[in-house]
Amino acid sequence: MNAASAVPAATPRFDVDALRELAGEQVFVRGKDYHSGGAVQLLGLEPDRVFATVSGTENYTVTLTGGGFKFKGSCSCPAFAERGFCKHIVAVALAVNAAVIDEEPGGFASLSRLRAYLKAKSADALAEMILDMAERDPVLFRKLDMAAAAAQESGKALEARLKKALDAATRTHGFISWREAADWAAGVEDALDTIAGLACDSRADLALKLAERAIDRIEVAMNDIDDSDGHCGDLLARARDIHWAAARTARPDPQEFAHGLFAREMGDSYDTFSRAAPRYADVLGEEGLAEYRRLAAAAWDKLPSRVPQCNEKYEYSSAYTTLAGILDYFAERDGDTNARTALRTKDLSSSWNYYQLAEFCLSNGRNEEALKWAEEGLWLFEDGAVDQRLLFLVVKLLSEAGRTADAEAHLWRAFEKGPNLELYKRLAELAGKVARERAVTFLEARCSKENATRWHFPADLLVLVLIEEKMFEAAWNAVRLYGVSIGVKETLARKSEADFTREALEVYESRVAGLVESGANSAYQQAAELIAHMANMRSAAEQAAYIVDLKTRFGRKRNFMKLLG
Repeated sequence: MNAASAVPAATPRFDVDALRELAGEQVFVRGKDYHSGGAVQLLGLEPDRVFATVSGTENYTVTLTGGGFKFKGSCSCPAFAERGFCKHIVAVALAVNAAVIDEEPGGFASLSRLRAYLKAKSADALAEMILDMAERDPVLFRKLDMAAAAAQESGKALEARLKKALDAATRTHGFISWREAADWAAGVEDALDTIAGLACDSRADLALKLAERAIDRIEVAMNDIDDSDGHCGDLLARARDIHWAAARTARPDPQEFAHGLFAREMGDSYDTFSRAAPRYADVLGEEGLAEYRRLAAAAWDKLPSRVPQCNEKYEYSSAYTTLAGILDYFAERDGDTNARTALRTKDLSSSWNYYQLAEFCLSNGRNEEALKWAEEGLWLFEDGAVDQRLLFLVVKLLSEAGRTADAEAHLWRAFEKGPNLELYKRLAELAGKVARERAVTFLEARCSKENATRWHFPADLLVLVLIEEKMFEAAWNAVRLYGVSIGVKETLARKSEADFTREALEVYESRVAGLVESGANSAYQQAAELIAHMANMRSAAEQAAYIVDLKTRFGRKRNFMKLLG
């Protein structure tokens, strides 16, 4: 053994098998290609962090932490934002492994070299370098300008400058696509960082104003942004937190602050100031809270009571919900359950409101009152679609009260009006065999009166009920007699294939044909899996003949032929 072979090989920093499992084979291979193609530039290779760029469609920034089997990564590319992993992370991890094995880590620590280089520069030289970059980078310029203003200016001049900078950061200049949203949000975040720096010192009053302005402008900007990743919601939450921190420092007049806060909660479209009273309780103090309560009570008294309108469409009103929530907070504070119940009786214009009222009574041990409200809601809305949440609550409470016959009557009324499988299950659970027989008879009579159409299959529910009861022969008879949808027929085939193999195979063969005809590779894969399953249901000769028939019919589907072998 020579000296070179006696030296142990360096351990890779990132476990390749773990990397492959996280990425998936296809993404791993593409990342490996990026690494071998020299697309990775390691900028920082430190014990607890890796920082790099990868050249792809664009230049993407990658950060990795940890090592071995346990590591985390982030990338600025769209694939990472969508799936949480990407080929660029793979490429960087492989590059780091190669660096550890082939080179001294310090040789790749560009950030360390830059840090040492910059520390050796004078303050004047650093200032010139940064100013030169800022002149070519509007985002950096705006960030530095806000920071300088916050440090050097005061009073009206500071307010005017920061308002201008905030307006520039939140301006959209037309529609902002999903890909552009992150950059726009980063600019707003920079502006919020500056405002946050004012929130805990003598300039908290200004921070309070600017936070409100930021919230208003972000909400307006949301109309022009594809915010699929939720950047705007995060920005609103951050601005609200700054607003709260600034208010705690500034200690505004309690009554005046209560008026402004109440107006914001009532006009809030994005729940930024939802439940403002408890959140800002320490700022409002007892005086401000009392004023907040007075404002809410006055607005509540102006609202008319809402009752069911049998032939009118329900219209949601945020005023009822918001004011009830505010006043409920104060009533709960007082321990006044009667007041909390009364709040919920103001708007009974929907079955959902009745359900919430009944649930509230139930949660406070008022079972009889809960049943009273739930039954009332059920009767008042009987002409419309049955609200199953309300119905099942009534059935539960009636059953617990020993009124099983009444509970069953409610279920039958609903089932005969709009039958479904869940209603059937509740009936069968409550009334057993008698209910099963009655439901099947009812559904068979309905099927005899209604013909199946392309989009409507009256027998679907009958067959699902028969499947539920494992009455498979009756179910297949219903299929032949009335016809059912493809989905229900496939469900029956899966559930009964052991005893009704021929029928199930016919359904599966039809399913395979439909999948192959679609022409999609994913559908081909599903078809191949179903074909393999069918091999276990018949003789090898029958399966071989079936495969030959498929090759004859679909020989031009080359990708499907590859799967068939």
